[in-house]
Amino acid sequence: MLNRRNFGLGLGTLGLAGTLPAIAQNIRVMRVANSAGVNDPQQCFITAGQHPRLNFYKSEGVDVEYVNMASMTQALQSLRGGQVEFGPAVPGLLLPAMAKDPGLDLVSVYKWLPRNSNVIVVKPGSAIKSAADLAGKRIGVRSQGDTGIVITKTMLTELGLKDDKCEYIAIGDGALAGAAIDNDRVDAMVTFDTAAARIELVGTKLRYVPITPKYAQVGSGWICVPRKLLKEERKALVSLFRGMAKSTLFSNANLDAAIDLHWAIYPESRPKGRSEEEARKELSFILKDRKTSWLRRPDDADQRMGASSLAEWRANIEITAETSKNPKLAEELGDPNRLFSNELIDEVNAFDKQAVIQMARAFKV
Repeated sequence: MLNRRNFGLGLGTLGLAGTLPAIAQNIRVMRVANSAGVNDPQQCFITAGQHPRLNFYKSEGVDVEYVNMASMTQALQSLRGGQVEFGPAVPGLLLPAMAKDPGLDLVSVYKWLPRNSNVIVVKPGSAIKSAADLAGKRIGVRSQGDTGIVITKTMLTELGLKDDKCEYIAIGDGALAGAAIDNDRVDAMVTFDTAAARIELVGTKLRYVPITPKYAQVGSGWICVPRKLLKEERKALVSLFRGMAKSTLFSNANLDAAIDLHWAIYPESRPKGRSEEEARKELSFILKDRKTSWLRRPDDADQRMGASSLAEWRANIEITAETSKNPKLAEELGDPNRLFSNELIDEVNAFDKQAVIQMARAFKV
């Protein structure tokens, strides 16, 4: 296992231990708004590449610094104010904010989660068989500001149904959420795949209900940057997202190694009160679906890592207009092409993907 001691030995073996301060002087550190509030191994698709044994970022003159945020709203404010360089773009929250505040000039430049990672979960014996059955039900969400509310509204709108009789109940995560489901405080929960897996880990039995077909085709996560930064630091952003693409491929191909590399870079995120082996098994279970969602669907017409399309952003606007009950949203936002950019994507993908995958499969901690 990697620990502080052999992490340092690894630096020495690579000839980096004595030169890190000098190298750091030439590194452009890109700060990310971490709206999850905590840096844990779920983020290894970014962080694994920071380890010197991979060196996906610093070899190109960049590195990543996590800045923990309490919410998406705080992340957007930090992006606008320049406290961070990049952060998550959740269309259901980002688009209304941009329409309301023209000064929030952000552009989504990299799609980090190209598949839909949202799920509907119920007790095994539940009468809920499809997303349509959510209408009028008690829906569990992690908090009252959680995207599960927007997601439920989106799916019901797609089906021509209303959520006006739904009751959204904040039930938290993990054991708290599991108890709410077990004790029938809610009829279903709409959340992320990783959050549902954490509930299963505490012993709650869940049945997964399919999300709606149209919504299932929409990606789950983008990364946005201030438009000014895209113009002024294009080269650094290409290096950043190329490092992220490599790190993502590596983590998908060898998740156990990616988790260990994350712990080596961020030792404060190591498990407390249980062994690393136990923690790794839990994380592997939590990320069992997410690691597939890091990669594009096989039937996706554009296989470039990070690429977006005009069609999906038009769909995001349509969905958000319906869920936010703002029929003028598209008009307020203007040209949808300004919401995203693929101008970095060809350069981001200019590396040997199979070589990274083979490296991951052969990698030994």
